[in-house]
Amino acid sequence: MPMIETTDIFDLALLNERRRRIAPEFDRYDFLLKRIVADIEDRLAAIKREFPTVLSLGSHKGILGEICSVRPGTDLVIEQDHCIEFFGRDPGAKVNCTTESVPFRNASLDLVLSAMTLQYVNDLPGTLIQLRQALKPDGLFIGTMFGNETLIELRECFMLAEEQIEGGVSPRVIPMTNVQECGALLQRAGFTLPVTDTDILKVTYTEPEKLLHDLRGMGLTNVLQHRRKTPLKRKTLRTMFDIYKSRYTNNSGKLVASFETLTMTGWSPHESQQQPKHPGTAQVRLADALGTDELSSGEKASPGRKKTN
Repeated sequence: MPMIETTDIFDLALLNERRRRIAPEFDRYDFLLKRIVADIEDRLAAIKREFPTVLSLGSHKGILGEICSVRPGTDLVIEQDHCIEFFGRDPGAKVNCTTESVPFRNASLDLVLSAMTLQYVNDLPGTLIQLRQALKPDGLFIGTMFGNETLIELRECFMLAEEQIEGGVSPRVIPMTNVQECGALLQRAGFTLPVTDTDILKVTYTEPEKLLHDLRGMGLTNVLQHRRKTPLKRKTLRTMFDIYKSRYTNNSGKLVASFETLTMTGWSPHESQQQPKHPGTAQVRLADALGTDELSSGEKASPGRKKTN
């Protein structure tokens, strides 16, 4: 039979299998998730309105849904997860499905929250469109993803070690994005008033082995479809450890690992929202605001030309 090639970036079956394996002890490795959820909680606290129907995209043992269930005006919190072992203990509504296809009817949700779940979506634009369509008019989406600075130290050291020992580099870290790309994704999906910001957390370790141990416990291992299938050579791993220690040891003798989180915020369109003005409706000339002369198209400014009062 001919081989069927896939254009998917991630092996979702492998991801689900590994998450099921780490679920019993996940509470020991959720320090990063707790920080992200606390930030989302602070953002929600600044919004003085109620969200009756809430979707937690990725249950994470119910940690995200818990901050919504105690908010005034919340009637229903729905937990979604592909791995049933990650559902919270609360007997509330639960939907077992992948994040690739969101099974909610249009305009049925008031709030959608996602803490790092979108990181492993093959068709991120498509999923964001589905989420926007599932939101009621003036509904809110808040989601977090890893940014390009995440594990930049580990990525560099693995690359140098593989080049030195094996003569080539294999993909070991999932693709990541930046602030500008996240903002463009929100706009492409049809969200209004899109905002994306970034936060970088520096975590220190006594040994690089402990970092790898934490990454496995958090479920942040390599699930790329085109990952190298052969085991990592011990010599390559030892070389990576040595490079890491030589390059990224701080003044206290600890190794530094960076985690960048990008937080995306967007609203489902509604007529009550602030709208951008149409071209030509401004009441103040830009040249006046800048204190300069207005030049017509193709006209060159003279050296030292200034506006005179």
